[in-house]
Amino acid sequence: MSLIEAIVLGLVQGLTEFLPISSTAHLRIVPELFGWKDPGAAYSAVIQLGTVAAVLIYFRSDLVKLTAAFFQGLLRREPFATLESRLAWFVLVGTLPIGVCGLAFKKYIESSLRSLYIISASLIILAIILFIVERMASHQRTLADMRWRDGLIIGAWQAVALIPGSSRSGTTLTGALSLGLRREDAARYSFLLSIPATTLAGVFELKHLLEADSRPSTLALVTGTLVAFGSGWAAIAWLLRYLRTRSTMVFVVYRVVLGLGLIGLLQAGLLKPLSGVENLADQEHPTKPPVEKQVTD
Repeated sequence: MSLIEAIVLGLVQGLTEFLPISSTAHLRIVPELFGWKDPGAAYSAVIQLGTVAAVLIYFRSDLVKLTAAFFQGLLRREPFATLESRLAWFVLVGTLPIGVCGLAFKKYIESSLRSLYIISASLIILAIILFIVERMASHQRTLADMRWRDGLIIGAWQAVALIPGSSRSGTTLTGALSLGLRREDAARYSFLLSIPATTLAGVFELKHLLEADSRPSTLALVTGTLVAFGSGWAAIAWLLRYLRTRSTMVFVVYRVVLGLGLIGLLQAGLLKPLSGVENLADQEHPTKPPVEKQVTD
């Protein structure tokens, strides 16, 4: 992987991780359009650590309050007494679905599910769902109104993001909006909920990436991660400002246009649905053991 590729992919990761347009989709599409090899789910997960750092630093004040309230609640035997302690528990519980599903379907997430046909379908389907939710949601509730049921439901929505093209930000925003949360509160909770899942995914994949026979250079990994950090910070700040006064309809339109354009390029043969995807060769052309001849006496 060249330094230019690392910079471009880091920029794409940072800008699209927190916007409801799917970073996984763009990390598959951009290399394909430029004729680059698919960076793979492991590389994508590792440079996510840059966006994790961005959200950790951006929300450092909130995180300090949530962490302190969590442990104070345990010590006082009143774990749900304050808003901060409840939010901390909601984030922990909401992370369980994606953790369980991620381990169960890891093989498919890293290979066949990265097909550009699946990604294009996910882009369009989630856009339609988000459009319906935007039109029907009350946009009245705040984080203070959240309950256990809300944390579990939004956590389940986050697990849907394991399907490439869905967008973790997109699914959690959709889930939060469907429960009546205000757009800005939905985005803020989505960012907080992203921290455990993306951190664990990045650390887990980093181990596998270091053990792999072939992997991007350390310089490419570091560069991509740093660029993802800077662009991710900018994306967080912009989205929170944007959702204070506007709806998510611009993302709905973008997802539909991108999905339809992707299908058109695939049908025209200009893009290949699974070209460059890691482990694809092993799946499509498994090595067959030689056929043994029977020896008769």
